[in-house]
Amino acid sequence: MPTFEHRRYTGQKTSDASDVFLSGVAFNPDSGGLIKNWPQQNYDNGVAKNSEAGRRYKRVIRILKRLRDRMQEDRVPEANDVASFLIECLVWNAPVEAFQHDTYSADLRYVVADIWNRTRKDEDCLEWGEVNELKYLFCSTQSWSRPQANNFLQAVWDYVGFK
Repeated sequence: MPTFEHRRYTGQKTSDASDVFLSGVAFNPDSGGLIKNWPQQNYDNGVAKNSEAGRRYKRVIRILKRLRDRMQEDRVPEANDVASFLIECLVWNAPVEAFQHDTYSADLRYVVADIWNRTRKDEDCLEWGEVNELKYLFCSTQSWSRPQANNFLQAVWDYVGFK
């Protein structure tokens, strides 16, 4: 699928009076519309958070993705249609303190509980962003919803057997 550069202009100027912009990519899917992504910002922010979280941020994402896959194999309906990128973004919105436990199980428990609690109501996660921090995580243009994310997190909690 052909992609092209998408620019978001900041309204600022460089010292030589050039416009400052953020560079992303965009494409037109067969279904119509325009999809914009920010891969460099996503990468940079993910690397920074992973470093800040003692390299545990990416590991918790992998654990949750594997749990989602296993839940799908076990026919847990809340795991269906949960995008990998949604999981990454949900974990992105967990505080750094979530990744400072002695075990990955404790990190996972904190992350799931924290983001489940904060996705119960729209107003508690209205300002959440994708990892790139250039798009809102829960808005009408996304292929997922806050209730779907919350239901998935509840199902993860139950599936793992957290108390």
